[in-house]
Amino acid sequence: MSFFSRVLPAAAAFACMAASAIVYAQQEFPPPQGKGRLVVVASGMSGPEHYTTVSREIAQLGYDVVLFDGNAMEGTHGDGVKAAIAQAQQMPHALPGKAAVVGFSLGGGMALYYASQWPDLVAGVVAWYPATTFIKDVPGFAARLKVPVLMFAGEKDTFRNCCLVENARNLAAAAKAAGQPFELVTYPKTDHDFVKDGAHYNADSYKDAFQRTSARLKDYLPN
Repeated sequence: MSFFSRVLPAAAAFACMAASAIVYAQQEFPPPQGKGRLVVVASGMSGPEHYTTVSREIAQLGYDVVLFDGNAMEGTHGDGVKAAIAQAQQMPHALPGKAAVVGFSLGGGMALYYASQWPDLVAGVVAWYPATTFIKDVPGFAARLKVPVLMFAGEKDTFRNCCLVENARNLAAAAKAAGQPFELVTYPKTDHDFVKDGAHYNADSYKDAFQRTSARLKDYLPN
């Protein structure tokens, strides 16, 4: 049983229902040029509407962005993440090929843990303040990484103890020891949900993280 299944029974019940149906709410944000490489965005617990602004901003960089509800991915053992990628690949503005996966909080934890293991589907992962408490076997997690990861963590993040910076640093250290492509960027005086429109929006941290996301997506999804 994962961390969020223990502390969020309502979300867990929804996830179990979604796991059987494998159907997810989605919204496409096409790029200015009409079609673009695919970026799958997985929301945090607050839901996809909370992440429409950042999804639009990523789309403006030239990507076809498809936003999913991360709550529906929790409890599916990765099937929800994989189903989201498959659905997004069928969107009318998506170019064929691998996707990049950008996840936030709960959705970030799902992207970090599962999407990072699928080099045939995923070009790279960007995880913003992801849930990490459920990752108990840290060396095992690091050994299973097969795609590059960029991760952001707020040093003042104590939200439900899900996304502590100490956990983030342990994951980064294990990935480094295993020789895996894993970059961690931490932000002092920054709390959970520092994204634009977030409960703890931090303009400086968001600007830096978004710029790094933009640069990394260019590496993951070259034209």
